Amino acid sequence: MNTTHYPTAPTAQPIARHTLAVIVDNEPGVLARIAGLFSGRGYNIESLTVSETEHEKHLSRITVVTSGTANVIDQIKAHLDRLVPVHRVVDLTLQGEAIERELCLVKVVGKGDYRVEAMRLAASFGARTLDATLTSFVFELTGATDEIERFIKLMTVVGLTEVSRTGIAAMSRGAEAM
Repeated sequence: MNTTHYPTAPTAQPIARHTLAVIVDNEPGVLARIAGLFSGRGYNIESLTVSETEHEKHLSRITVVTSGTANVIDQIKAHLDRLVPVHRVVDLTLQGEAIERELCLVKVVGKGDYRVEAMRLAASFGARTLDATLTSFVFELTGATDEIERFIKLMTVVGLTEVSRTGIAAMSRGAEAM
């Protein structure tokens, strides 16, 4: 029994990372509208990828990674569903473990032992060498975000000078289509 006149404090909801797949019409301004929806409400986009996936129907797939409480994620999905060019919004996080991959290009500059160590590290991660000069390499690595992060951190020690990342592309596991 509550012996006070004050209501009990609400329980704080945990903040969780969610990956949303959004199917939209491929037309000018759609991405700006979606980004504006996030920024206008103070939601952060951690990763964003977009490309046309159904050429005949002129549909694109946008993969957005964001974080928030369950209520915030529900609000984001509801706001996205109300946008006219949006056909479907699927929370891949709620569907179970989705397959998530990211591509990065890493430029390393160095000579001597640093050069040898960069090649050894790249080989151990399965990175491809896309460009090699007497003083630099450009490596390509595709993998999970945590693997990309580890690769970049290790390459920092041997002469990392530039990084380009695609952001996360994701798809649910199993036979069921989005």
